[in-house]
Amino acid sequence: MSYLQNKVQSFNANLGTVAGKISNKRTVGPPPKPVASPTPSAALDTSKNDLKRKRADLPQVPFSQPADTGVGQHIMTQVTYAIDHLKKRDEPQTFAAILEYLSMQTREESYKKALEKILIQHDKVNYEPKREGHPAVFSFRPVHNIRSAESLLRYLQAQHTAQGLSVKELRDGWPGAEDAISKLESEGKLLVTRNKKDNHARMVWPNDPSLNFEIDDEFKAIWHKIKLPEPGALADELEKEGLTPANKHRLTKKPVKAQEKPKRKARAGGKTTNVHMAGVLRDYSHLKK
Repeated sequence: MSYLQNKVQSFNANLGTVAGKISNKRTVGPPPKPVASPTPSAALDTSKNDLKRKRADLPQVPFSQPADTGVGQHIMTQVTYAIDHLKKRDEPQTFAAILEYLSMQTREESYKKALEKILIQHDKVNYEPKREGHPAVFSFRPVHNIRSAESLLRYLQAQHTAQGLSVKELRDGWPGAEDAISKLESEGKLLVTRNKKDNHARMVWPNDPSLNFEIDDEFKAIWHKIKLPEPGALADELEKEGLTPANKHRLTKKPVKAQEKPKRKARAGGKTTNVHMAGVLRDYSHLKK
């Protein structure tokens, strides 16, 4: 009996333990709320806003322009500006006046000295050193050192040839060249050729008055009374004298004919068959009705 009693006691103990576990209620939290998935339009707006924020953070630099490298501050750029300034000025300029035009008065001395050295050695600049009572000056060096109507006439008259002078080269150092040339032309002192498109002067020559001759009206009348022969009459007169005009026997090129392909000859007698059976087969053509 002891064995059975032990089993019963063990069963009762296990049953009490299971009953206690079942009676304890577990506290369960509320279920999580469903999160609504963003609609496609909302997702697109969000991505656009993010892209705008990223673009706003980037520096606003136009891609078509190079980076700021100090345009206008390079010394050779300033040399170009200085030469253009000298080209427009009729009188020589001091280096201080050039610096004032370029707004470079406050630059360091090393920069100013380098700029002055380049201008002194430039092939488009005339440099006159400092003299007693006169400062050093710079002026533009054109192709021809002509800046007035009088100097133009002197230059043309001193030429040993009849070669004309290009107006484009004159304008290089003389801005008012065209107006002066037009005035000299109206006074009969220059011979001028002009462009057909815009009527601008192109080349000029001196007009020597000693080469102008007056022709008597009587001689002019005789000249105009001379009648020129008709175009065909001159050839006829030459043939009458036994002379052949040079343009009578002009060689004319004959048109080149396209080379024709030879035609294939048709076989005489039509189509012939059974030639190898000529001595075997009999001819029944006479029985044909």
